[in-house]
Amino acid sequence: MGALHVEEIPRYTYEDYKLWDGKWELIDGYPYAMSPAPMIKHQKISNNIGWELKSIFQDCKKCQVLLPVDWKIAEDTIVQPDNSVICHEPKNEAYITQAPKIIFEVLSKATAKKDRGIKYDLYEKEGVNYYIIVDPQEENAKVYQLQNGVYVKMCDVSDGVVVFKIDECNKELPFDFSKIWK
Repeated sequence: MGALHVEEIPRYTYEDYKLWDGKWELIDGYPYAMSPAPMIKHQKISNNIGWELKSIFQDCKKCQVLLPVDWKIAEDTIVQPDNSVICHEPKNEAYITQAPKIIFEVLSKATAKKDRGIKYDLYEKEGVNYYIIVDPQEENAKVYQLQNGVYVKMCDVSDGVVVFKIDECNKELPFDFSKIWK
């Protein structure tokens, strides 16, 4: 038996995705299993990111902080960022369809390559203003900002403050990275 050729690998859509058990993402029709479940440290950091985002966005009524939710980019592309901020009212309760303003992905052994590669490219292409890749082992985050359609690395940060600027909020939003590791 020989190797599978790309044209032999089945491609899927949102209709298929809805029927699957477990956690999955679908990118350009190709399924990615989201298992095993995230480690405790991963969940703790993601939860802390959510709390810090909620704190800095509490006065910005146009934006809301989300934990993993389906983002349906196309019929064959559905992802679930670990943490995101949207500044629009979703048209559907099952998923969002517009790009979030901010996305955090917390790396795990199972997702690190995808988060640094495919998702980086996808989020850049879709116009996510800020993409933050969080490494729980190194307790470090890489912060990227979209400038003229391309991600530019703002900084590597462990315990500093990064200021996000979101047009819908009309103010600077200081995110304290020292709070996410505790």
